[in-house]
Amino acid sequence: MIALIDYGMGNLGSVEKALRAVGAEVRITADPRVLEQASGLVLPGVGAFDDCLAGLEAHGLVGPLKDLLAAGKPFLGICLGLQVLFERSEEGEKPGLGIFAGRVERFRHGLKIPQIGWNQVMFRQPAPHLAGIPDGSWFYFVHSYYVVPEDPTIIATTTEYGYEFCSAIWKDNIFACQYHPEKSQDVGLRLLGNFRELTGR
Repeated sequence: MIALIDYGMGNLGSVEKALRAVGAEVRITADPRVLEQASGLVLPGVGAFDDCLAGLEAHGLVGPLKDLLAAGKPFLGICLGLQVLFERSEEGEKPGLGIFAGRVERFRHGLKIPQIGWNQVMFRQPAPHLAGIPDGSWFYFVHSYYVVPEDPTIIATTTEYGYEFCSAIWKDNIFACQYHPEKSQDVGLRLLGNFRELTGR
């Protein structure tokens, strides 16, 4: 069973539907005990950085989530679910989860913000979550902020929007992407299917 983390906001319905489409058993939950029992965790996200952290705190999920990630539980973060893994964000005042060193910055260029629509994803390392997906594939984005990891070796994919930015990270059991696989048609479903296979369920 894959646990889809419910912290009071986020595009839970579309992510749940996409995961079920690739054969995953899914449970939407805010119960830390269910997260512990799950074979994998998915943290989707839309909205503001501080609101996401406040939701996780209100449901008592911050400590259990950190513990499960440290213990090696397979994890997929989507959009804001990527950003909150870092230490801080220009969008808010709350500290992030601090799973990775780095920050979240707002785009500073003359292009339209937020970036909404399809853009190419270039691979930087062979994350198993990207198996069977061609380098340079197009994924769907909706965001005004992007992550800046201190450790460049965790960058899994990059994307150009005014300049090159990190669009996904991967380290051990954790993969998180700025793009939305649940909105990215065949390549997105392939990514979600790869995650399901990695959880063993």
